[in-house]
Amino acid sequence: MALTELLLGSASPRRKELLFNLGFSVSQVKIVADESHPSELVGNEIAKYIAIEKAKAYSNPILENQLLITADTVVWHNRKHLAKPKDASEAKEMLRSLSNQTHEVFTAVALRSSNMTHCFSEKTKVKFRALLQEEIDFYIAKYKPFDKAGAYGIQEWIGMIGIERIEGCYYNVVGLPLQRLHAELKRLDFHPNLVSE
Repeated sequence: MALTELLLGSASPRRKELLFNLGFSVSQVKIVADESHPSELVGNEIAKYIAIEKAKAYSNPILENQLLITADTVVWHNRKHLAKPKDASEAKEMLRSLSNQTHEVFTAVALRSSNMTHCFSEKTKVKFRALLQEEIDFYIAKYKPFDKAGAYGIQEWIGMIGIERIEGCYYNVVGLPLQRLHAELKRLDFHPNLVSE
């Protein structure tokens, strides 16, 4: 049976919107997964480990025509994993560390069907200009980026005014490497239900 139905194992409205803009009709499903990881993992390895753990945590049966997609985005800077900040203080510390620096963003995507799991990842380099403290304070107060790895969304105000350049896929930083994902879905002979309006 052909793969035709896409399940998104993420509560992220950004990932759902990206898939919608790619033309896919998608059903969001709830997954509760432990997002901790072995301490020896770095960058890309962390993202892949967590994306696969999320896929494994989906306990409902996956039908023959269904494909589950899970993902994890990791901000990696100075050999340190910048996860989602716990509070404003931690968010400010993260953004100060990224100011006037280049960091790496890894997004790993796990694709799970009824009979296989496939995982891939993409890397994007992001360069912030020197950020003023008042800019950091304003962004955190207004946008509250506590659900975002590295304490920022590239599509939000801080990205618009602060990012000098990127090397790699922009959408990878938003949360899904769309060009690579589209290619992987074609390789799996996925024939999705397309959004017509």
